[in-house]
Amino acid sequence: MKIRLSIMLVLYNKSQKIYTQLFKQHKRAWNISKEDFLNFPKGSLGHHLGVFYQEKGFDVVPKLENHDLFHLITESATDIQDEVAMQYLLLGNGKVSLYQFAMIAIGTFLYPEHFNMYLKALSKGNAMQKFHDLDFETLLNIPLQEIKSSLAFDLKKHLNHHNLTTL
Repeated sequence: MKIRLSIMLVLYNKSQKIYTQLFKQHKRAWNISKEDFLNFPKGSLGHHLGVFYQEKGFDVVPKLENHDLFHLITESATDIQDEVAMQYLLLGNGKVSLYQFAMIAIGTFLYPEHFNMYLKALSKGNAMQKFHDLDFETLLNIPLQEIKSSLAFDLKKHLNHHNLTTL
C-alpha cells in the first residue's frame, strides 16, 4: 500500500510544476494567500477555501486554485484514491486534459480496488451542471452552499440512468 502511495506522490510532485508551466500558461494566478481566503465572508466559497487550506495544512498552488475548489464543491476527500475519483468526476463533467488522463490511468492501475468508486464519480460528474470551467475567482464571495445547490444534479435521473443504487 505504501509503495503505491509513494509512486503516486512522487509522480504528482514531479509533474505538478511541469504541468503548470506547459498547460497553464494562459492561466493567471489569483495571488491570494491562504490567510487572505480566511478574510472572505464566513460561509463564502473563499472563506471555505481558507478553512480547507488551514485544516489540511495545504498551501495555495498558483494557477491551480480551482483544483482545491473542486474538492469543496464536489465534497471530494484528498486521499490519493479520492484524488483519482475526482479526476473521473471532472471527466464526467466534461473536463479533458492530458494530465487528467494520466492521473486516471495511473491511479486506476495502482488502485483497481476502487474502480466502482471511480465509475460512480464519473457518473456523478456527468449528472452535475457543468462547472469545471467556471471562473471561480469571481465567485469567491458567493456562499458555498448556494454554489453547490446551483450545480446539484437530479439524483433520480442519475441513479436510473446508470443503474446505481448508491453514490
